[in-house]
Amino acid sequence: MKKIVLTGGGTAGHVTPNIALLPALKEAGYEITYMGSYDGIEKKLISDFDIPYVGIATGKLRRYLDLRNFTDPFRVVKGYNEARKFLKEYQPDVVFSKGGFVSVPVIRAAASLKIPCVIHESDMTPGLANKLCISAACKVCCNFPETLKLLPENKAVLTGSPIRAELSQGNKLAGLEMCGFTANKPVIMVIGGSLGATNVNKAVRDALPKLLEDFQVVHLCGKDKMDNLLLTTEGYKQFEYIKSELKDLFAMADIVISRAGANAICELLALKKPNILIPLPASSSRGDQILNAQSFEAQGFSIVINEDDLLTDLLVDKVHELYFTRQTYYDAMSKSKQMDSVRTIVDLLNEAAGSK
Repeated sequence: MKKIVLTGGGTAGHVTPNIALLPALKEAGYEITYMGSYDGIEKKLISDFDIPYVGIATGKLRRYLDLRNFTDPFRVVKGYNEARKFLKEYQPDVVFSKGGFVSVPVIRAAASLKIPCVIHESDMTPGLANKLCISAACKVCCNFPETLKLLPENKAVLTGSPIRAELSQGNKLAGLEMCGFTANKPVIMVIGGSLGATNVNKAVRDALPKLLEDFQVVHLCGKDKMDNLLLTTEGYKQFEYIKSELKDLFAMADIVISRAGANAICELLALKKPNILIPLPASSSRGDQILNAQSFEAQGFSIVINEDDLLTDLLVDKVHELYFTRQTYYDAMSKSKQMDSVRTIVDLLNEAAGSK
C-alpha cells in the first residue's frame, strides 16, 4: 500500500480541500496520515475521519512586529525536527500540503529526506508559507490562471481546489422543506464565511424588503450573528452554520451571494452557481479575496461588488441582473478547466509517488 502524509492548517480553508481528497486517495490505495499542529483546527476537523493524526510544534510566520516573532522560530525548528523524525520512520511515498504555517516544517523536512512533495496554493498570489515551500515541491497546484505566471513553469499546474463530492449530491426539495420555502419562487443563498461577515449580513438584511418581493433568501450568517427580529420573516431563513445539509441548500439555490475566499468560490465554480462576490477589503486582509474575485469576474463566473460600494439599491440591482442573466454565468463556468480538481491532483500525487 502506498503511503501519503497530508498537511495544512491554521484555518478551515487549509484543511477542507485535504478532506475532499480523502475518498479518492483511499480508492487509489493510499494509507493516509495527517500532520498538523498539536491542537489546531485541523486536528478537530480530521478527527471525524478515522485517520492517524500526528501533532508537531508550530510557529506562525508573521510579517509584522510581534514579540512572538522572537520565540516562534524556535517552535518552527522544533516542529521541523519532529516532522523529520516521523517522516524518516514512516517513509511516505508522497506528501501533499494545502498550505498554512503548519505545513512549512513538514514540507522542508520531507524535502530533506528526498520525499516528493506536492503543494497547493488557493489564492491568486502565493502566501508566505507556500513561498517558503515552492523550492521543495515537485509540483505546485493553483486555482487561477493568473497564478501560473507567478510560479516556476516546470512546477505549476492549474487544478482548481478539491471540492467535497457530496456537495454536488444535494436534494432541492429537502432544502426547500428545511427552510420552509415554496418551489414557486427563486432562492438566493448568502454565505458570509465561517465567522460571518458583518457588513454583508447588514447589507442583505437592509435589502430584504425589496429582495423578498421576488426571491426567497437563505442566509448563513455566522456564529452569534442571527437577527432575532427577523426569525419569523416569511421567505427568509437564517442559520449560524450548516454542515451536512449544506449540499441541500446549494441544490436549492438559484444564485449565491458570497465572500471571495478561494475555497468558497471554487465550490461555487464546481457547482456552477451564478454568484455575486463581495470580497474582504484590503484593510482587513492581504487583499487576496479582491484578486480572487477579480479573476472570477474576468473569467465570466461572477459579478463583483466592493464592500465600500455595498449599498442597498446596488445590491438589489445586481441581484436582479445576475438572476436574469444567470445562464451566461452558468455557461462560462461549464467551460472551465478547473472542474475535475480531485482527479487531477490525485494523478499528480500518483506521478510523484511513482518517482520515489
